[in-house]
Amino acid sequence: MIKNVIFDFGQVLVRFEPEYMVRQYVENENDVKLLSDVVFDRLYWDKLDLGTITDKETIELCRERLPKRLWDAAEKIHWNWIYNIPEIDGMKELIKYIKERYGTGVFVLSNISHYFADHSHEIDILNYADGCVFSARIGITKPDYRIFDYMCKKYNLDPKETVFVDDNENNIKSSIEFGLNGYIFDGDAKKLKSYLETVL
Repeated sequence: MIKNVIFDFGQVLVRFEPEYMVRQYVENENDVKLLSDVVFDRLYWDKLDLGTITDKETIELCRERLPKRLWDAAEKIHWNWIYNIPEIDGMKELIKYIKERYGTGVFVLSNISHYFADHSHEIDILNYADGCVFSARIGITKPDYRIFDYMCKKYNLDPKETVFVDDNENNIKSSIEFGLNGYIFDGDAKKLKSYLETVL
């Protein structure tokens, strides 16, 4: 019997779409493409997720690849992306439902930066979680199985009684190898609800 659900954050609870976030500040489509490619480059974000680079260092590195006229926009986008991540339809309602109907423990596990972790209390959907682990805080990112071990120990979760929901197949594979139950999310909250109703 499943007693706990661990959700990934980006592309599971919210939509993380670089071009959408850039368009909140820039209109020219060529600039949108350039800023999306540079500001959200995994070259920087993988290090931000691990906590091995600072936000200010990231901004400086982005400036090296951008024309000066886009520097201000790049910095504004970097500091404000966390406010431009719309919730995926039905996910907040699903969390409320499983907590109220089944008493399910709800947790969030995300590869994400210190900056996000510092401001996570401002993200409404996260306020329904019973606990969160953000990778930069511990220097471990998915799919490293150690992050699942850390999560379960921190919140005293039995892996056999816990399902992990993520949109990344490699993360799900690692979670299952660790001992969790896994569900690959495809953006359909109704389908996920139907699955959870069979295991909770």
